[in-house]
Amino acid sequence: MNPKLVLWLLTAILLVFFHRAEAQQPTKVYRIGALTNLPPTAPDALRLWGAFREEFRKRGWVENQNFVIEYRWVEGQVERFPSLATELLGQKVDLIVAVSNPAAQAAKAATSSVPIVMVYVANPVEDGLIASLARPGGNLTGVTFVVSPEIVGKYLELLKEAVSSVSRVAVLLPQSTQPIFLREAQAAAQTLAIKLQPIKVQSPDELEGAFARMSTGHANGLLVLPQPFTFANATRIANLAAERRLPAIYGFGESVEAGGLMAYEANAADMFRRRLSMWTRF
Repeated sequence: MNPKLVLWLLTAILLVFFHRAEAQQPTKVYRIGALTNLPPTAPDALRLWGAFREEFRKRGWVENQNFVIEYRWVEGQVERFPSLATELLGQKVDLIVAVSNPAAQAAKAATSSVPIVMVYVANPVEDGLIASLARPGGNLTGVTFVVSPEIVGKYLELLKEAVSSVSRVAVLLPQSTQPIFLREAQAAAQTLAIKLQPIKVQSPDELEGAFARMSTGHANGLLVLPQPFTFANATRIANLAAERRLPAIYGFGESVEAGGLMAYEANAADMFRRRLSMWTRF
């Protein structure tokens, strides 16, 4: 899904929240807690949060006048999310924007009263974040970029169509990857006569070694799942795949912009329309 459109949608959700609260507290400066993987100064994060602020400005909301953003980021160290969520609550934030499944899980565990808007979350029902997509319940709402991990089968199908010689596909598995993604990949691979080579990775420092293991295992294709880690390291992963002449399919369009072969992601316009009903959640 196009990150800029995701943030436009996020902006709409937050503005509804602020509009409702403003009737009671017109002079309040709202504090938004941003719980994410990338620091706000990282190139991708700078672009995305810039679009967020621009959309707010168009609607009359100006940072440091109507709202402030408290950023907390982990840079791939997902185990830090719980402590950072608690830290944000200590800052008395009015709302938390949780970017990714691990961030949303940490935020939910930390509070049942402060509203949470989740972004770039895959399969939140199975993860126990919400009761259902139609009626999330609790204090969470937001945007899912993958409704079902079954989409992983489509990744492999497209890779096989693009490069018919692909027979052994490495699957990059960051620490935060849900097991269901690998299960779906294994089921699809069996149908396509592809052998999978799961490659676990926990930090950016392990990427060189991960690609070395792919070469040792004679992988001739690569599947890069849509995860916070792969988004944060999109350029490096694409470069490593190119260096080894390894055809790859990615879950983020940004990976193609960084030099990757191809990507498959959700239809942004369709997801935008589907989320209109969520704008009144808070």
